[in-house]
Amino acid sequence: MAERSTAAVDVADNSGDEPLTAKADKATADGVAKAQDTAEESAPDTGSERQSSVPGIATPELHSGHKLARRYRLEECVTRLDGFSSWRAVDEKLRRAVGVHLLPADHPRARSVLAAARSAALLGDPRFVQVLDAVEENDLVYVVHEWLPDAVELTALLASGPMEAHDAYQLVSQVSQAMAAAHREGLAHLRLTPGAVLRTSSGQYRIRGLAVNAALRGIRADRPQRTDTEAIGALLYAALTQRWPYETDAYGLSGLPKGVGLIAPDQVRAGVHRGLSELAMRALINDGATASRQEPPCTTPDELAAAIAEMPRIRRPEPTFTAPPEYQRTTYQQGTYGRTQAGLGTVPIPPVTPPPPPLQSRTGKALKWTVAALLIAALGLGSWQVADRLLDTTQNETPPTETTTGDGDKALTPAKPLRIADATEFMPSGAGIKPELVPNAVDGKTDTSWITLQYRGSANFGNLPNRKDGSGIVVDLGSVRSVSGIDLDMYRAGHTAEVLAAGPDTSDPTGLSDFSQRLTKLETVGKTLKRTLDKPVRTRYVLIHITELPSDGSASLFRGGISEIKITG
Repeated sequence: MAERSTAAVDVADNSGDEPLTAKADKATADGVAKAQDTAEESAPDTGSERQSSVPGIATPELHSGHKLARRYRLEECVTRLDGFSSWRAVDEKLRRAVGVHLLPADHPRARSVLAAARSAALLGDPRFVQVLDAVEENDLVYVVHEWLPDAVELTALLASGPMEAHDAYQLVSQVSQAMAAAHREGLAHLRLTPGAVLRTSSGQYRIRGLAVNAALRGIRADRPQRTDTEAIGALLYAALTQRWPYETDAYGLSGLPKGVGLIAPDQVRAGVHRGLSELAMRALINDGATASRQEPPCTTPDELAAAIAEMPRIRRPEPTFTAPPEYQRTTYQQGTYGRTQAGLGTVPIPPVTPPPPPLQSRTGKALKWTVAALLIAALGLGSWQVADRLLDTTQNETPPTETTTGDGDKALTPAKPLRIADATEFMPSGAGIKPELVPNAVDGKTDTSWITLQYRGSANFGNLPNRKDGSGIVVDLGSVRSVSGIDLDMYRAGHTAEVLAAGPDTSDPTGLSDFSQRLTKLETVGKTLKRTLDKPVRTRYVLIHITELPSDGSASLFRGGISEIKITG
């Protein structure tokens, strides 16, 4: 059940929509269904044929253990609805879990589902749950997609309460950039609900059901960009307030009070970030509602992404540390030893015997002076022997010589490796690539690496908008140090890279503008990159900045990374 609740099954949740038979093939003026009626519940798999709501179409008779293409073994039916069913399955060839949508080949939406799945598969954007296969076979049409057992639906995240400002900022930033990229390729979602957005264990958001969810349900829109933009605004509104921005309840969230219209998030809940509240209203312009500053509405994901980029970056809140408990001394240290204890009689304290008086007689005084003289003589003799030995050692040692170069310059003292306190992925857009692999680049082993995803078409990270400033690793030295050299082992030769350093007064750098000191020029580097600086640079943060990746076995595929980082000073 735990795997089912977090997996990428993108059709199981229909709450918040009007009945599917009523909405099929219906185009609305703004592409957003306003009715929020309760939908059908997911039906258990009984292994028998069931009549769907589409006239003349019966759900295929399938059961757990059935194999498609002698490869995909069906495990659990998650949804059986409107003539199609969705399953958790196992790809026996690659030994991994996958999700499968199934519908009869004569279903009226079978052709549109196949076309949508194949178009989504060509996008290849890692911010979307990937379509792996789309096949028509034996009177069946099935679509195979990724299954993400470690991801959590936004619906589950919001069940525990509204998000912090930083988390809501990351949500709307990543989702709007991903949808902007999809629309540039002519793809729309049209069903971007809290159940369609997943957060992975690394903090990245993945969108499932691009184009396919709408095709399965026959949903179309006259203005698809406006539809998806308003859906993103609804997600941000829900993240800030834990309320659905319409009058009806949906997706486990309470709707707004009836008759009050659309009110800004910062008027629904105290403490909401003002900039994010206005951004949600700009994306949700509807029925006369406007943003508090009369900013123009955002009608496309590109406009929404641009508005987010103009906002001041919302940083992650500083962690709070609980003060350690006050030190409690033991009973003996508290001085209760020997005291009267409750319920016992008085314990007598023995009298303290004073020490014997010092020697006061004439004999005693003579003895004291004799001992003192012997001690002085011993100290003098020891001091003389130590001084004599040191003098001999100094005379016998050869005086140190200075190594000089051919130009007569003194040789520099060999540089020493500086301790690396921390390392993080360089994420100028807020979205990471593989942040969980960063420790591999500073573990002292060249056989482990931070490796990027594989990008298609262009060496500059697939020419994705959120990768226009490249990527890399930021090294934290723990405090401001004097850096005199770098020694890098790259994942492979062919990166276009440079090494930059932040100013000595910079704290928590996040963008390229924060790294004002150049340690190496931007150039194509080999398998290693070693440089000794002419003059040490004072800094705490060093950025290994990659702008272009080397080829990954093909002229159109690119992948790179960093195997080991050493900083000397």
